[in-house]
Amino acid sequence: MSLKDQITEDMKNAMRAKDTARLGAIRLLLAAIKQREVDDRIVLDDAAVIATVEKMIKQRKDSISQFEKANRDDLVAIEAAEMAILQAYLPAQMSDGEVEAAVAAAVASTGAAGPQDMGKVIGTLKAQLAGKADMGKVSALVKAALAK
Repeated sequence: MSLKDQITEDMKNAMRAKDTARLGAIRLLLAAIKQREVDDRIVLDDAAVIATVEKMIKQRKDSISQFEKANRDDLVAIEAAEMAILQAYLPAQMSDGEVEAAVAAAVASTGAAGPQDMGKVIGTLKAQLAGKADMGKVSALVKAALAK
């Protein structure tokens, strides 16, 4: 079963259970997936669906930071709940040690010597770690590794 089919099944189950919060978050996700399919005139595979989920999680994080600045705890709670629902569709996240090992291996395999080679290293890591690690943290680790 593809990830998109699993999301659709989860939507049906949320409808049956009358879980409105979960249903709303899943409907937003399916709408984003459909919008991307219509815009690009393709059928999204699991990797593209994961990318869409990551984008939506990033939007939720940005919203949470803005709502916290405005002292809107009610909206922070809603966004955090949606983010938790969306995170269930991401693959298992790698530990910090695993990410550091992957960064070290990528630096060694590309022969990167300095900050100018960051693009090469990130390019190899992006395919390998997509959905499994926060690419912001990966970028910071690569920058630190290349600064040595």
